[in-house]
Amino acid sequence: MFDFIRGEVAHTEPYLAVIDAGGVGYACHTSLSTLQTLHTGQTARLYTFLYLREGICDLYGFAAREELAAFKMLIGISGVGPRVATAILSVTTPERLALSVLTGDEKALTAAAGVGKKLAQRIVLELKDKLGKSFSAPASASGPASPVGPGALTQVGEAQAALMVLGYSAAEALQALNGIDAEEMSVEALIRAALRRMVK
Repeated sequence: MFDFIRGEVAHTEPYLAVIDAGGVGYACHTSLSTLQTLHTGQTARLYTFLYLREGICDLYGFAAREELAAFKMLIGISGVGPRVATAILSVTTPERLALSVLTGDEKALTAAAGVGKKLAQRIVLELKDKLGKSFSAPASASGPASPVGPGALTQVGEAQAALMVLGYSAAEALQALNGIDAEEMSVEALIRAALRRMVK
C-alpha cells in the first residue's frame, strides 16, 4: 500500500516516529537504529510496511530499505512478530544479523528485548534451513565463486550466503556481488555494498 513516507519528523519516542506528511501525522513503529537517524523538525524518509492482522493495523517504517527487507524476513519466522523484529534490528544491522545466522551466533540475537535462547535458536535454524534449500540449486558460473560448504567458504561466498539468509536468491546475490572489488573488504562491508546495489 505504501512504499515510503517522506515528511517532517514531528515526534519520536522509543520504537516510534511520527512523520508529518502533507499535514497528516503517520505513526511509524520502528527500530532504535532508525530512530538514531531521525531529528525532530527535520525531513526524513521512511520505507514502510503495513502490518495487518485481526484487529491490528500498524505502520512500520525504516530509514533504509535493507532494514525493511530484514524486518520482512524476520516476521516470516514462526514466533517472531513485528515488535520482536524491530527489537532485533535495534541491536544489530541486517548485515550482522545475516552473519550471526551463518556463524550460529545466538547470543547476538538474545541481546534484543523479547528474544530468549529458544527463539534465537529457532531464528538461526529456520534461516539456515532456507539457506540450505537455496544452495541446492546450481549458481551461475559467470559470477563470483559460490560457497563450497561449512568451513570452506570464501569471503565472497560468505557474503553471498549472508545475502541469501536475508531472502535473496543465489542468482540475485551473485549478480549484486559481481564486480565488487572484494580485496581488503570485510564480509560485512561486502554485504553492505551488495545490499546498496539491490535496494536501489
